[in-house]
Amino acid sequence: MSLGRQETAADGRLSQFLDSPVVGMAPWIAMSVLVGPGRYELAVGIALALAVALVIVGRVRHPGTSFKILEVSDVVFFAVMAVIGIFASAGTHRWLENYSGEISNIALLVIALGSMAVRVPFTLQYAREQVPRELWHEPAFLRTNYYITGVWGAAFGVAAISGAYGDLVLHNSNNLWTGWVIQIGAIIVALQFTQWYPEVVRARVRQERKVPGPPEPPVSSLLIPLAGYLTPVGIMVLAFDAGPTWLGVALIVLGALLVKSLTRTPETGADTRTPPG
Repeated sequence: MSLGRQETAADGRLSQFLDSPVVGMAPWIAMSVLVGPGRYELAVGIALALAVALVIVGRVRHPGTSFKILEVSDVVFFAVMAVIGIFASAGTHRWLENYSGEISNIALLVIALGSMAVRVPFTLQYAREQVPRELWHEPAFLRTNYYITGVWGAAFGVAAISGAYGDLVLHNSNNLWTGWVIQIGAIIVALQFTQWYPEVVRARVRQERKVPGPPEPPVSSLLIPLAGYLTPVGIMVLAFDAGPTWLGVALIVLGALLVKSLTRTPETGADTRTPPG
């Protein structure tokens, strides 16, 4: 492959990534992962900076286009959170450090459900920038975006419940399991589903229309990142003494075995990962 073709492919992948709803989730993911005791200003500041940067990049890349639901929600929510943090009393500030993660997770869940209720799931506006206009009203296209938006809402709902359990029941915002492992795991599932499910739909449409193309990706390809996540979780369990030693070792081994198993097709045992180049 020539250098010019490599650059074109890289530009195409970058463009596809920037038009993905995953990019719009970046401020929320940052807030969910970073916030905690002593980290409120850092988390909100990074989330707000990302939100503003995404709006600017979006207007530069697509001049004249309307603002997306998620873009506007990002800026408004995190700007309000930043202002509240600046003027909050010491007691309110401590409360925000403990519960702002749950607030932001619940806020995104509400945004997801609200956008679906008004028949504009927030991923739809990103997806329309990647497909021809004649496909915008296809039932499969619309249904795909309802599912993806719903999965993101569910992921942040799980993160909110997990964080609330750590704060209200365990009284420990930095609990490894409720503050990090479960929340990051939910985001990994949503990220992978966003990439996997559209490929499934495209393959099924091609099959119905008898058009040649790549086969439908197996469910195993959806599960590989989550299986791979078990190994670093096991390492964290051992490093931070967040459970018995046997649990950390078991997670490390189980993660490695599951990834090895899932990356092979059941029929031939061939590696299902895309070869380089």
